[in-house]
Amino acid sequence: MIQFDTTNTGEPETTKGEAECARWVAEQLAEVGYQTEYVESGAPGRGNVFARLRGADSSRGALLIHGHLDVVPAEAADWSVHPFSGAIEDGYVWGRGAVDMKDMVGMMIVVARHFRRAGIVPPRDLVFAFLADEEHGGHFGAHWLVDNRPDLFDGVTEAVGEVGGFSLTVPRRDGGERRLYLVETAEKGILWMRLTAQGRAGHGSMVHDHNAVTTVAEAVARLGRHQFPLVITDTVAQFLHAVSEETGLELDPGSPDLEGTLDKLGPIARMLKAVLRDTANPTMLKAGYKANVIPATAEAVVDCRVLPGRQAAFEAEVDELIGPDVSREWISELASYETSFDGDLVDAMNAAVLSVDPDGRTVPYMLSGGTDAKAFARLGIRCFGFSPLRLPPELDFAALFHGVDERVPIDALRFGTEVLTHFLTHC
Repeated sequence: MIQFDTTNTGEPETTKGEAECARWVAEQLAEVGYQTEYVESGAPGRGNVFARLRGADSSRGALLIHGHLDVVPAEAADWSVHPFSGAIEDGYVWGRGAVDMKDMVGMMIVVARHFRRAGIVPPRDLVFAFLADEEHGGHFGAHWLVDNRPDLFDGVTEAVGEVGGFSLTVPRRDGGERRLYLVETAEKGILWMRLTAQGRAGHGSMVHDHNAVTTVAEAVARLGRHQFPLVITDTVAQFLHAVSEETGLELDPGSPDLEGTLDKLGPIARMLKAVLRDTANPTMLKAGYKANVIPATAEAVVDCRVLPGRQAAFEAEVDELIGPDVSREWISELASYETSFDGDLVDAMNAAVLSVDPDGRTVPYMLSGGTDAKAFARLGIRCFGFSPLRLPPELDFAALFHGVDERVPIDALRFGTEVLTHFLTHC
């Protein structure tokens, strides 16, 4: 899978490889008897593949198992191995997409083929979906499919995909260790915001009291320095309770040093602290065309990540910070979502993990980023992140996403395949 260069540049004309990879996936499934459907989503070459396995009770809602085929760019000169080599070294599979998310895609293919070869009939219909364009928001992938081919998801009521099911090893209060398997039940909203200030154009040697660059820069500085309020959602509260129960750490949502205490969990703390507050990070500035010309307009782009239920309050806070002389518009808007950590599907995830790791424990968590689940949630599908991996305690898993030398342990893939097999047999 990794040897297919499916780099998504964000530009349709330079994004490549999705169609070739998707057709290869379709061949692997057709070889064992699946009827597959290949769909291009909104532009030539944006390939997606769907396959449905009928279950024992087709009157039950179907389960969607989804993974994306595209990957972010990689600079080969920065890597220890070529990013599209799929090298196997030191017990790892190396390459761009190894954790985001060709690991899950590979496990999906293995399990789907095993079910057909072994004649396994799952308890409900399974829909396997291999998708394009997740790395640039899914506008030529999941969101396009939801808008233009909703029939592909007929009968689907629940879904599993990235980013969840991976293990986080924490110290127990009795001196031992416990592996927590983080199941994603919530995602922050992704709002890309353009700020625009208007001023008076003129010569750079003159005194100007209405400079668009100054106006937008001041607004950006206020946003960048601002700390939004601490907000504990149901998902985060359950996660903090579980970690506190296992470790003995005081993770009371009312604690003034909650974020400092989370640092004791190691590198994963960066990801966990990101779901305690809304964030607004300035990422781009644009103004002017010549050093001695004061421009009439200046712009900034801000990457905003908003907690479930917080968008109205967030927008009001942003408007107060940027002031009346700066306008804002959403360049891209992908809503947050949150579901509860209960029900038969959650029970099946927990049982599957425990069948392979009896000392493990599944807990809900919120992802600060976004996945294709945002698209499927628009259809009323209940979405979870469950791509199971048992990871070495010392591995900084979060840093591997979009990082140099991305890699996944081979043992983690074996574990995940076994867990997925159990899960889909009992879902």
